[in-house]
Amino acid sequence: MGIIEETAATAETDFLLYTTTFCPYCVAAKRLLKDRGLTYQEINFDEDHSTRMAVVDATGHRTVPIVIDIRGEAPVFVGGFNETQSYLR
Repeated sequence: MGIIEETAATAETDFLLYTTTFCPYCVAAKRLLKDRGLTYQEINFDEDHSTRMAVVDATGHRTVPIVIDIRGEAPVFVGGFNETQSYLR
């Protein structure tokens, strides 16, 4: 089981949101999810570099935010902010 699946298994939210502290797209993603009535667990990469490397390895996505939909049976990698906007339409 990978890091995303492990985190998703214990999360009680709709999404996992991997962020950094000074990221305007992360702020926009949080606002988008909140405005849609969706919950998220935020994991800040600034606090744990090894988590960032594991998530990048799992998704291939190097920029933040990294958005994962965990509402279904298995976590679904959505992408960044732009992909999340499209995904939620």
